[in-house]
Amino acid sequence: MFFKALATTALLACSASAHIMIPRELGVREFNATRLCGTPEPSEAHIEATNHLLAKERASRIAGELRAQAGFTVNTYFHVVAASRSTSGGYLTQAMIDDQLEVLNAAYAPHSISFNLVSTDWTVNTNWAADGSELAMKKALRKGTYADLNVYFINDLGDGLLGYCYFPDNVSSGSNDFYYDGCSILAQSVPGGTASPYNEGGTTIHEVGHWMGLYHTFQGGCTGSGDYVDDTPAEASAASGCPTGRDTCPNQAGADPIHNYMDYTTDACYEEFTAGQEARMYSAWSTYRT
Repeated sequence: MFFKALATTALLACSASAHIMIPRELGVREFNATRLCGTPEPSEAHIEATNHLLAKERASRIAGELRAQAGFTVNTYFHVVAASRSTSGGYLTQAMIDDQLEVLNAAYAPHSISFNLVSTDWTVNTNWAADGSELAMKKALRKGTYADLNVYFINDLGDGLLGYCYFPDNVSSGSNDFYYDGCSILAQSVPGGTASPYNEGGTTIHEVGHWMGLYHTFQGGCTGSGDYVDDTPAEASAASGCPTGRDTCPNQAGADPIHNYMDYTTDACYEEFTAGQEARMYSAWSTYRT
């Protein structure tokens, strides 16, 4: 498994025009740039496995077979990791947690996927709140099985990142890869946070998409298999803002999927997952999580 730190340089390089201002002393974050996700690039082995899932999904679609499950519920654990007992230090209120859960469930409900919040805990630790000692933090806080989602709301992820997560894979319970599993989210990206225009809960939706096995819509650019989902139009690069009509792969069918949760547009621009992405989430769930 490749970890977040290995991907930071590449992420910043592909978003070199980004201007991100973070006045830490005020506890305010203003993002005047494209979204930055710290999820590492999928490994060659993971891409190969995803290609096999795509082949099975195509065969099922041709055969007219519906997905194997009517829907599923993910037991979920929220961990708030703050620098202090103030909202400016990342100490989210219960109302903010409830609003994030509501937004998350609303995004996945059209696909019969729901999230059951089992528990929320709050930790004040300045090192962990600065995304330090990731493995130690997760070994201390993680709960449940590999089928359970752990979301860590961190005060400061560094490098202007809004979040990162790990793709599902074949891991052994109790291994380091097992503990790394989950999503780290900038606390101020939840509804009511200060990370405008990324403060409506869209970051958690996006990162959980990675946890469900989805790649970015711009994965692979205009050539090859892209994000290995058939019904997401090819996209040369990440979109920012909400650029209606953007078409960076004019020789491919469809305009850029700027309203897709797996692009880099603003929270207000986010609207949908596709049927193909839904099929991938179900495939990944049955292959890796259950």
